[in-house]
Amino acid sequence: MASITARLPLPPLVLVNGRQSLNGSPQKLAMPSTKEGRYRLGIKSKATGENSETSIVKSVQNVWDKSEDRVALIGLGFAGVVALWAAINLVSAIDKVPIVPGFLELVGIVYSTWFTYRYLLYKPDREELFRTINKSISDILGQ
Repeated sequence: MASITARLPLPPLVLVNGRQSLNGSPQKLAMPSTKEGRYRLGIKSKATGENSETSIVKSVQNVWDKSEDRVALIGLGFAGVVALWAAINLVSAIDKVPIVPGFLELVGIVYSTWFTYRYLLYKPDREELFRTINKSISDILGQ
């Protein structure tokens, strides 16, 4: 469950400490005694419902429960962590070579410019890109 804490200034027409507010209901607010606290009110809100963290956890639990070969799943997870570690170290090693980072930055700028020109400027090209992405997603998911 997510929570957010905010400090907002009080509206100028709301009266506190037992007096009537604009809507007619009595207000009982505990305010701090500091000078800044007289003009600010702490509000805490909490989100309810299912968020992305719980849905990810539920999907992982479903895969774990449906799996017949849990040792293979543990090995796959370990291999993923090792691959991530190796990729991070490879990128940091390439970044230490003097000329390569500038060259790769130039390649990235040129490719981004070409991609924008090829797929994003005109509507038919954007539709082609969406079709390609949707086809790839359906191929991956087996639909």
